Amino acid sequence: IFFQIFDAFKSRLHDSNSKVNQVALETMHKMIPLLKDNLTPVINMLIPAMVDNNLNSKNAGIYAAATNVIQALCQHLDNSLLLQPFCTKAQFLNGKAKQDMTEKLA
Repeated sequence: IFFQIFDAFKSRLHDSNSKVNQVALETMHKMIPLLKDNLTPVINMLIPAMVDNNLNSKNAGIYAAATNVIQALCQHLDNSLLLQPFCTKAQFLNGKAKQDMTEKLA
């Protein structure tokens, strides 16, 4: 059931409605400290949804929410779980998102 919940939630993380997108990111930011390593099974699904469009967003609220989510992941999850998805994103992103992910990896 955990996968079903996050599969549905994932689409809100890159919703075309910027308000929905931002609230989803802010909600994710609140959920990370509560769920911590329980997110392990869904982390490879969630990171692309959180990062792909959001770190390059021209909407300041969405960008701030996305960077807060990435920071929360780094603070509350085992960093070894984040290494592969962060490397993949850093390799294939461009612009500010690539810079942000590269800095997180460093």
